[in-house]
Amino acid sequence: MKKDTLTVGIIQQANCSNTDINLEKLEKNIRECAAKGAELICLQELHNSLYFCQTENTDYFDIAETIPGPSTEHFGKLAKELNVVIVLSLFERRAPGLYHNTAVVIERNGTIAGKYRKMHIPDDPAYYEKFYFTPGDLGFTPIQTSVGKLGVLVCWDQWYPEAARLMAMAGADLLIYPTAIGWESTDGESEKQRQWGAWETVQRGHAVANGLHVVTVNRTGHEADSSEQTNGIQFWGQSFVAGPQGEILLRTSSEKDENHCITLDMKRSEAVRRIWPFFRDRRIDAFGDITKRFRD
Repeated sequence: MKKDTLTVGIIQQANCSNTDINLEKLEKNIRECAAKGAELICLQELHNSLYFCQTENTDYFDIAETIPGPSTEHFGKLAKELNVVIVLSLFERRAPGLYHNTAVVIERNGTIAGKYRKMHIPDDPAYYEKFYFTPGDLGFTPIQTSVGKLGVLVCWDQWYPEAARLMAMAGADLLIYPTAIGWESTDGESEKQRQWGAWETVQRGHAVANGLHVVTVNRTGHEADSSEQTNGIQFWGQSFVAGPQGEILLRTSSEKDENHCITLDMKRSEAVRRIWPFFRDRRIDAFGDITKRFRD
């Protein structure tokens, strides 16, 4: 039976080069969210470390880990102690030379409920993820948990309505996006605002099109480019939760570490889908070309 309400905790934080410090900070923040009543706690993308994809450096493969592995064990113990579900985002070492950007959902009892490997991999200045990550091969399948079916996607997946739609079609109760996105310093202020506005708008569109809550958790703080080719990334924070009509229910600041808990009305999806029956009216008989790269 689906829950009528769900209290979600989001943790937005700046990271440093010391993984132990980042983990201590995460644990403190998770405990704070649990104390506020969170049943589901969502962390940002690659939360254990700095965002290492600003440069192409084979040494960074050394921080990848297996799943199950140290992080799933660490956070599993915490989830069990606090009786919460936690969404992790890890650098997965699947085999020698084979790595993924992988979200893992930890159940209340500390076990792994499921995982999602990031499907869309960017390759932009300061975001050289194709050097590190193999595209995911698990498809768009929600992860069943004690708090519902979680449609977990990761960062660059945010820009693709097909990903959100397929999660919704598979029965996701909400969409969750662990994220690491920010501004490269050479962009002007107006361009920065356009980028941020587009980022939030497209995800609010996923909420509207699918009648689902969207939870997006971004990093904050400045992280230097070790190659000194750029001035680094200023992660723009502004994590947010949108309702099934795209309404903003929560938005964090741009530059501060923040923990927030919000109770979602999970009955809203059914109510919204009744008045906006997009699933009913989809012309699935005419959508075959969506699997093509482009229509010439």
